[in-house]
Amino acid sequence: MIYLHVIPPRSRYIGVALFFVILVKRGRTLTAIQDNHERIHLRQQAEMLWIPFLAWYFIEFLIRRIEWGNWDIAYRNISFEREAFENDQNAEYRAGRRWYAWVKYL
Repeated sequence: MIYLHVIPPRSRYIGVALFFVILVKRGRTLTAIQDNHERIHLRQQAEMLWIPFLAWYFIEFLIRRIEWGNWDIAYRNISFEREAFENDQNAEYRAGRRWYAWVKYL
């Protein structure tokens, strides 16, 4: 993990999975559930490769934002987030996770 002052600017989020690392706001600590959530995202990114993942994430967010009209609801309905939120409390999930498991959350 890498600790930075602001992840992302002026947000309530304390951690972000990006490329090979989890970026965490300096002075904050991820819970086991938050850590698992971000590690699920690292798996998603690795299987899609990073640039396609980020492009898909952004485009799907825009679609969900138009669909729901609300930032938080749109964010929680991105397929990658739905998979991570549904399974972040299961510490064993990543061990048995199938490749492209996020597709069923589209």
